[in-house]
Amino acid sequence: MGGETSAGEEREREREKKKPAEMGNSNSSSVNHRFTSASRAFTQKKLEDLKSLFASLASQSQSNDQYVSYPVFQAYFGLSGSLGERMFDMVTQHRKDGKMTYEDLVIAKATYEKGTDDDIAEFIYQTLDVNGNGVLTRSDLESVLVVIFKSVFSSESSVAESSDYEEMVDALLNAASFSKSDEGSNEGMSFEDFRSWCSHVPAIRKFLGSLLMPPGPARPGYQVPHLLCEDSVDSNMLLLKKEYAWHIGGALPHHELQEWKLLYHSSLHGQSFNTFLGHTSEFYGDMKSFLFQLNPNASIFRPTGANTNIQWCATNFTSENIPNGIGFGGKINHLGLFISASFDQGHTFSCTTFGSPSLSKTSRIQPEVIECWGIVKASNELDSQENAPKGTVLDRFKEDRNMLQLLGMASNSNE
Repeated sequence: MGGETSAGEEREREREKKKPAEMGNSNSSSVNHRFTSASRAFTQKKLEDLKSLFASLASQSQSNDQYVSYPVFQAYFGLSGSLGERMFDMVTQHRKDGKMTYEDLVIAKATYEKGTDDDIAEFIYQTLDVNGNGVLTRSDLESVLVVIFKSVFSSESSVAESSDYEEMVDALLNAASFSKSDEGSNEGMSFEDFRSWCSHVPAIRKFLGSLLMPPGPARPGYQVPHLLCEDSVDSNMLLLKKEYAWHIGGALPHHELQEWKLLYHSSLHGQSFNTFLGHTSEFYGDMKSFLFQLNPNASIFRPTGANTNIQWCATNFTSENIPNGIGFGGKINHLGLFISASFDQGHTFSCTTFGSPSLSKTSRIQPEVIECWGIVKASNELDSQENAPKGTVLDRFKEDRNMLQLLGMASNSNE
């Protein structure tokens, strides 16, 4: 623990050293040096595009083409409230003069979009500190998350209230750690806390990483899958809400976020494992798979690489050593998540496969509703699928040896 604290303190000291030179210094020679360095991150064509963008926005600002005002900046990038104000403050290097120069735009874009992962994460971390007090509190994040939800779902309801997203905001914040305190003893999120949180809430990381892109369907973090189901299905009976779909979709590529179709629901199709298998396509686990929680903690857990025990599926086996049902991660009788073929019981344990904790308050679970959604393939993907190699899952993915590892070799795994 002492070594971790020392490393964290060292990072904090380094961050303090950087702030005056990189973010808060308005000295022209310093800015010119940073501008020259930042310009190298872009091609000449991209610099010309940025110059044209700046000229257009400066013209709208009625500034004799000298600078971009905050209202024009806010309208173009679609940033509102405290988050928009904080981003503008970051881009203008805390000068508080209400003027974004061309140099500001290039420097911010270079750091925020072309920098290292640490550079980008640091930029976002400081942007989220909406109070500017150096401590990223739960209150700071609450206000930011409300802005995010209103931005993502604004087309669906123009009169959305903060309370509409209260449950999801709480679930996302419950996935965060606040190990830092300020002089007033307010619990805050350290930079390391923030990096960990981003890995568990990738939709938020996508959104916050695209704030200097104009709003549009291609802007990362804004995609909400369209949920398809039969007209006779009452939406109130569905577990998957649009906010949950947005959260889960953060771990998926853009082309898999168009439409999701309800494939199976135990209340509609009967609580039958065979029916479940009949309603779902052939599937297998790979390193793109992940486990997730929605409530009370909204978290996504990706494979750690510790093993390839990604997914388990068995039916009609009579051996007690081969549990019938579907499971993910871990090892036999100690899976990250397992639902028995009877669909009336299961278990969840912490597992090294996904680095996930137990997903329930108790390790033994009794499912009330089982729901499965499938990604609707685009036409070009369907063509590729038709030309894909035929055969069973085991035939086509022997190199993964997931079944063999779970049956025998998994006993050598930690969890």
